[in-house]
Amino acid sequence: MDGVTDAPFRSITAKYGKPDINITEFTSVEGICAGATKTLAAFLYGENERPVVAQLFGSTPEAFYKATFVVCELGFDGVDINMGCPAGSIASKGAGAALIRTPEIAKEIVRKTRQACEDFGAGKTIEEVGLPQDIIDWVRQHPNGKPLPNSDQNLQTMDQLAKVTPSIEQIRTNNAPKIPRKVLPVSLKTRIGYDQITIEEWVKHLLEVEPVNISIHGRTLKQGYSGKADWEAIGRAATIIHQTNTTVLGNGDLQNIGDALEKIEKYGTDGALIGRAAFGNPWLFKNEEATVTQRLDTAKEHSALHQNLFGERLFMPMRKHLSWYCKGFVGAAEIRQKLMTTKNAAEVEKILAEIDNPEVNIPKV
Repeated sequence: MDGVTDAPFRSITAKYGKPDINITEFTSVEGICAGATKTLAAFLYGENERPVVAQLFGSTPEAFYKATFVVCELGFDGVDINMGCPAGSIASKGAGAALIRTPEIAKEIVRKTRQACEDFGAGKTIEEVGLPQDIIDWVRQHPNGKPLPNSDQNLQTMDQLAKVTPSIEQIRTNNAPKIPRKVLPVSLKTRIGYDQITIEEWVKHLLEVEPVNISIHGRTLKQGYSGKADWEAIGRAATIIHQTNTTVLGNGDLQNIGDALEKIEKYGTDGALIGRAAFGNPWLFKNEEATVTQRLDTAKEHSALHQNLFGERLFMPMRKHLSWYCKGFVGAAEIRQKLMTTKNAAEVEKILAEIDNPEVNIPKV
């Protein structure tokens, strides 16, 4: 989920929810091949996120080959190809869900990605594939992603976090040992069609190139995120996929773990992906309901993590996370309004510190 599942979000989710797998924001393979190092911030991660999978998008098979070496060198546990994003800016370039219309290109992308994983495992280096030197330098400066705190302590303030979390400057001079060479599994995520449901035909194309997993969102590209996810279509695709060694995950409109388990059982998938329901609610993955105090304390911790990694200048994207933590209880709107003007973690701390006892003063609805 672009703009949401960055390193601080995933670290918080891993700490309080511990989902079975974490997936990064998607990153453009063409951007990587053009030397866009800023996009690689999506690939910073902490050990507590494992297994953690890097997500790529694009429309050029050769660019996927080169960019996959970045994923391998950074020590991820897998590489996932986005063939499901419905955004016009992505689809207009033939990427994301637009690949549903070009199955031959889609299949070649999977082949090139797998070949890169195999070549890396056989000893080929990132210096040998023709990537810009700036990209190579960035990767060499981040040999194991970014080690975020793995402590179970409640590290909620900037002072506490500074003791255990390296700054971006420290990360860039990290001398951590190189990761062992291994052949990463290649998976992909997609939708049930472009402007109509064609998932049975589409998934047969994908199975020709044997991805380890196919995740299916139950809407077409044309639907975007409107309407209702079609789990019947996901179920039909699951029946076809289960004739092979590929696994299948369903996605769309899941509100909690109980909902996910029900859909898995009814439609025959091997698991499910939960996205928007986890915004501001990492406890969802443990099937727990957090208290108001826990939510506000986690909002402070998340803010401090975000600022420590990205700096005060880039704090504004944190505001949406703060709004998600502050929902569903009496008084939430007033707190949320104040938090939407914050410029740094210290301001968040100050606002939330003014609430003496949220469990008493702000009872849940």
